Amino acid sequence: MSLGVRLAALQRRGRLPSVVGGVLRDGALVESAGVHADPSTAYRIGSITKTMTAALILQLRDEGALALDDPVGRLLPGVGYADLTIADLLGHTGGMQSEPAGPWWERSTGGDFEALVAANDGTGAVAGPGEWFHYSNLGYGLLGEVVARLRGAPWWDVVAARLLEPLAMTRTTYGPDAERGPHAQGHSVEHFTGRLALEPHTDTGAMAPAGQAWSTVADLAVWAAFLAGRRPDVLAAATLAEMGAPRLDPSYGLGLRVLDLGPDGARRFVGHTGSMPGFLASLFVEPASGDGAVVLANATTGLDADGVPHDLLLAEEPAPVEPWVPTTSVPPSVEPLLGTWFWGNSAVELRWSSDRLEVRSLQSGSLAHTFELRDDATIVGVSGYHRGETLHVHPTHLECATFVYTRVPYDPAAPIPGR
Repeated sequence: MSLGVRLAALQRRGRLPSVVGGVLRDGALVESAGVHADPSTAYRIGSITKTMTAALILQLRDEGALALDDPVGRLLPGVGYADLTIADLLGHTGGMQSEPAGPWWERSTGGDFEALVAANDGTGAVAGPGEWFHYSNLGYGLLGEVVARLRGAPWWDVVAARLLEPLAMTRTTYGPDAERGPHAQGHSVEHFTGRLALEPHTDTGAMAPAGQAWSTVADLAVWAAFLAGRRPDVLAAATLAEMGAPRLDPSYGLGLRVLDLGPDGARRFVGHTGSMPGFLASLFVEPASGDGAVVLANATTGLDADGVPHDLLLAEEPAPVEPWVPTTSVPPSVEPLLGTWFWGNSAVELRWSSDRLEVRSLQSGSLAHTFELRDDATIVGVSGYHRGETLHVHPTHLECATFVYTRVPYDPAAPIPGR
């Protein structure tokens, strides 16, 4: 198996500025690689942070400091959603709103816990406790404060002291830390041009327990082995098995995602995905075997994080591909053509990629035609049905070999634009 080939396929398919990944066997990292980045680079890990918050809560439970059926109001007096239990927050089963009130927390500088409580009084519930699974970032903001109050220290200090230090995870940090090693810049990719836009590296304040941390492939491989129950000195294997047991939803336990893969779903993986502005992450491990996969990327969208363990561990190796390269400039004659067009009532998009103009179906996403720009003005097909044909640009439409593309759907019974 070539991990580099598999990562290149993910990188090209998702138009990811860079991607790094690793494979575990029997609880140990056996291979790591990167595309446009060294695997030692740190990335933001998003909601994989929740697995750390959950582990701290279960440590407290095992010590008798709290019970999973404790109402959160007993531990955080005066908070909204006071009647929900600790288990409700861990497993996203309390019906509480998905995001805290106010500006988008992932892209905003976060306030303190008092400000978070003041803005979220419990009236934003979308369902009653136990009605259905409803993912809630807000719930993990509350859980982080539970950890802080019961330990008498800020949430991240507890993460460092009780998880990172015992596991020697020296590259896992609250924010990007250049003194410890290189870190990636977060990006989003402009859809039609393929150019990169910078994303902010925010300090999310009281919401940090839901998605703040940064880490590397090597450190997350250690964390994957921990989640597989192989560090009982930090958290009992039986407790980790409890965290990975599905509850109301078959895909989620107590702070852990659950994926049943392979023939007949016989191989159970636990872990989590992560998403923050400019970053995507995936970490899953099979407790029974210790086999696992980690992938980190610096793009807001483009990685099928749920599919990572299948793509890296179970799928046949894909054919080698050239990595995708972000666009640095778009020819002036091409840029006005980018965007959505219609052939009759069928929507297509024109995007610039790898110095070529691509025509893709909006319904299927499939690539229909590819054109090259020649002599700064002539656009000629190089693949697909229009290969060898010239794309003519008119003020109201595009035309290639009698195929007419307009910015809005046209009536087949009406005169064709430009004719």
